[in-house]
Amino acid sequence: MTNDVPPRRTGSDKLRLLSVTGAGVAVLAVGSLVLWHAQLGEMLGLAADKEPVISTVNAPANSAPPTTLVTETPTPPPARPSTHKTTPVEPPTKTPKPEKSATTKPKYGEESINGLSPTLRTRLKKAMTAAKADGVTISITSGRRSTSKQQRLLNDAIKKYGSYKAATRWVLPPKYSAHVKGKAVDIGPAAAMTWLNKNGWRYGVCRRYDNEPWHFEALTSPGKKCPPREPYGVAGPS
Repeated sequence: MTNDVPPRRTGSDKLRLLSVTGAGVAVLAVGSLVLWHAQLGEMLGLAADKEPVISTVNAPANSAPPTTLVTETPTPPPARPSTHKTTPVEPPTKTPKPEKSATTKPKYGEESINGLSPTLRTRLKKAMTAAKADGVTISITSGRRSTSKQQRLLNDAIKKYGSYKAATRWVLPPKYSAHVKGKAVDIGPAAAMTWLNKNGWRYGVCRRYDNEPWHFEALTSPGKKCPPREPYGVAGPS
């Protein structure tokens, strides 16, 4: 059995061990000094400028919005039904507008010049003025006639002349009569018939039938000759 003797440490090994030991002692000393300085600062109030540490245990997250208090508005009590009777208000009564009366043509007497057509009326007025200057008065004996008046005259003519054909030579039915349209005029006296038959063309007024020297119509333009006269009136089928 061999007795092993541990090797002896050299000088360099001892120096390393001392260095490591000294460094450890120095670290402990510095840590103790820092701890002592911190405790001394707390005692003297040196840590007053530090922000206080707030515990976050059971604290809500910082990102949560602040809680808004909801105030409930008290609901008013239901209104009691009124015991007073209210009179219903009737809507205002609208006044009916007066209905527009149907436009009616003015009625003129059969001897009035105003019942004639505008063309015949204008021309006859000029002829009457000229005739008066010659000392002749032109009077209207029959101008515009109503349909009923024309039919009555025809009925009388049929009784007088014995037939419809013979009667229409003197009185035309209403639908063929120029009198009903205001486009014919019968004049008098005889001097007026003679004057207008001679001078009527100057004003566009002409005698139409040979058998009726009193019957005139606006058959031509003023200043032009009148057309040839017809022997009598001719009616269409009845």
